[in-house]
Amino acid sequence: MSVIKNGSNRRQFLFKCGVTGVAAMGAQSVAFSADLPPLSPNDPMAAALGYVEDATTTDVAKFSRYKTGQECANCQLYLGEGDSEVGGCPLFAGKTVAAKGWCASWVLKAS
Repeated sequence: MSVIKNGSNRRQFLFKCGVTGVAAMGAQSVAFSADLPPLSPNDPMAAALGYVEDATTTDVAKFSRYKTGQECANCQLYLGEGDSEVGGCPLFAGKTVAAKGWCASWVLKAS
């Protein structure tokens, strides 16, 4: 096993680089999400997932998973800050989603 100058082995070094890189990418996506264009519900991926800008308008006949109170702001995938009206979502790279929106990939945010 090879040793790096500070005494850490390669595996630990690479792990630390990976964790730092992921954290930096997450921070960058949140910081720039306000500069991105909004996702259109007519976008093919958005339409396939039933994305709506207002969760209360979800077609429950088509998307029976939807339950009252579910919205992007309380989804595990939502990257918006605090009470922001829009935020990023890894499902829709390069676009922002409405905090009050919803799609079929909604997952409850961990407490």
